Amino acid sequence: MRIVHAIGVEGARSATGVVVVIDVLRSFTVSAYALAGGARESILVPTVDEARSLARLIPGAIISAEENALPIPGIEISNSPTQITKADVKGRTLVQRSTAGTPVLGAVRSGEGMFAGSLVVAGATVQACLLRRPATVTLVASADHPEDHACAKYMEALLNGHRVEIDPLLEPLRNTDRYRKVMAGLWPGFPPTDLELSLAVDRFDFAMPAARHDGQMRLKAERPT
Repeated sequence: MRIVHAIGVEGARSATGVVVVIDVLRSFTVSAYALAGGARESILVPTVDEARSLARLIPGAIISAEENALPIPGIEISNSPTQITKADVKGRTLVQRSTAGTPVLGAVRSGEGMFAGSLVVAGATVQACLLRRPATVTLVASADHPEDHACAKYMEALLNGHRVEIDPLLEPLRNTDRYRKVMAGLWPGFPPTDLELSLAVDRFDFAMPAARHDGQMRLKAERPT
């Protein structure tokens, strides 16, 4: 099995085999917590206007959206796992728009299978990939951020049958101004608790396969068997 690493939209477009798009902070962590909380599915859209329009068509839909990692006026949940865990999501549809994760997953062209990945579902995602017996797995960091690269390295080790400690892989993240700003509570819509929730490795036992349906990218929880 060949394991390939890629970054961003261009990396997603050229990705082959089974493709995992990783967004740890925070889009696909939000998806995971929503599905774990009983959400029916997550629908990914490229723009805020589309998120609002689609949500109006789905009874009880919830929007999670941000622009450039900042909150959007009038949208209560700003791509925050902390906020999504406090929301009533059971049986409801989550409509997501984010700067990195949602457009990058939407750019994948491989027909061999797609997954939304993050640390909280890393192990289950690897299991789901292996069940497909792929010749190639492409791990796409949705942005050139240390946490996405750390997740990709962790998943690569699991794909190869090895166990690695996640803390050393996350050390580059903890040394960034971005991390310190969030921890200090200085990032609007990005509470420090988002970090704790996002870095909880293998918290959930399901993967999030992505499928296009009616022109939309949809995620559901799927437990590998």
